[in-house]
Amino acid sequence: MWQSQDLLAIGLEDLRVEQRVPDALVFTIQTWQAAEPITVTIVPAYRALGPSVPNSQPPPEVYVSLITACGVPGNFSPSFSELQRNFVKHRPTKLKSLLRLVKHWYQQYVKASSPRANLPPLYALELLTIYAWEMGTEENENFMLDEGFTTVMDLLLEYEVICIYWTKYYTLQNPVIEDCVRKQLKKERPVILDPADPTHNVAEGYRWDIVAQRASQCLKQDCCYDDRENPIPSWNVKRARDIHVTVEQRGYPNFKLIVNPYEPIKKIKEKIRRSRGYSGLQRLSFQVPGDERQLLSSRSSLAKYGIFSHTHIYLLEAIPPEIQVFVKNPDGESYAYAIDPNSFVLGLKEQIEDQEGLPKKQQQLEFQGQVLQDWLSLRGYGVQDSDTLILSEKKGGKALFPAS
Repeated sequence: MWQSQDLLAIGLEDLRVEQRVPDALVFTIQTWQAAEPITVTIVPAYRALGPSVPNSQPPPEVYVSLITACGVPGNFSPSFSELQRNFVKHRPTKLKSLLRLVKHWYQQYVKASSPRANLPPLYALELLTIYAWEMGTEENENFMLDEGFTTVMDLLLEYEVICIYWTKYYTLQNPVIEDCVRKQLKKERPVILDPADPTHNVAEGYRWDIVAQRASQCLKQDCCYDDRENPIPSWNVKRARDIHVTVEQRGYPNFKLIVNPYEPIKKIKEKIRRSRGYSGLQRLSFQVPGDERQLLSSRSSLAKYGIFSHTHIYLLEAIPPEIQVFVKNPDGESYAYAIDPNSFVLGLKEQIEDQEGLPKKQQQLEFQGQVLQDWLSLRGYGVQDSDTLILSEKKGGKALFPAS
C-alpha cells in the first residue's frame, strides 16, 4: 500500500496492524473529494459459507471444519458476517427501533463516559436485545418500546447469570458442534454465543460491570417512569432458555420435562414425584461424555453444573440405608446402582450382571486402585455415597490385576 500511493492518488497515513480477533489492517486515507480523512479497517475473512441460500442454515460440515481448525474464538467471525447481518436484518421494524434506542443509549451514556474501558461490542447488545424481545413478547411485533428498553436494562444488571444461544444456523445434532456449544455454555457467564459462529462468545472478557452500573443509573431516570411516576414494567425474561430434560430410569420408559437451568433441582424432583409417585429417595445424576458421572444436589441447579442445553439425567430410587454408587464401564459410560453399603461386593456384581449382561464371574471391580473381593462388604473398602467404581472384564477367568 505504501508503494501504491501514487497510483491510488491518495494520501496514506497511520498504516498499522491492530491486535484484535482477528488481526485487522487499519489505515487513514485523504482523498481529493473528501475534506475529512477516512479511516479504513480491513478484516481478513475466509469464504466459509460458499454458495448458499440467504437466511438458510449452512451445511453442518461448515461448522465442523471451523471447530476442528482450532482457531482463536471469534477468529473466523468475519467469515460469517452475512449470517450475522441476516440475523438482525429480517426482524420486525419495531424491534429495529428498539435496537437503535439501546445502541444510542450505549454510545451516549456508556462508551462516551468510559472511552478507554474494554467495553462489550455493540453486537453483544444487539443480541441481548433480540433475546429479550423473543422471550419477553414471544416474538410479538406489537410491544411497548419503553417496556423493551427497561427489560434490557434489567438484564444488564444480572449479566453474571446470562447464558444465551440460538440454533438458527447451527444445531446440536452433530456431535462435534454439540460438544463445542456445551463447552461454551459451561464457561463463566455472561455467555452470548454468536448465532452465526458457535466458537465465539461475544460477551467474554469485557467490563460488563461498567455497563451494569450505567443501566442501574438509567433505571432511575425519568425515561424509565410513566406519567404517574411509576416504574415502567419490564417483561418476564428468563436469564437462560428453558431446556428439555430426558429422565432415564432402569425398568421404566424415558419421559421428558421442561425446566429452566436456574430452577432448583429440588423442584425437578418434585415434578418427577408428581409424575411417577415415588416414595423412596430420589437420586439424580448425569454424565458428560468423557467425564465422570456426577450427583445432582437438590440444593443446586442445572446451571451450577453448566447444563444449559437439552440433556439426559438418570434417576435412581434408593431406600435407606441404601447408597448410590457409580460403576464406570471400559467404554467410559457410568451407571448408578442403589445398594446397602454393608452388602457384599458380589451383590453389586449381581446387579451389574442384570443390567449389563456381563456374568459376575467375569467382572472385576476396582476402587481407588484396589481390586474388590466378592465376599467383603463395600463399607469395608471405604465406599461411600456417589463414589465411582471401575469395572473391567477378566481375561481367561483370571483378574487383569492381582488382588491386594
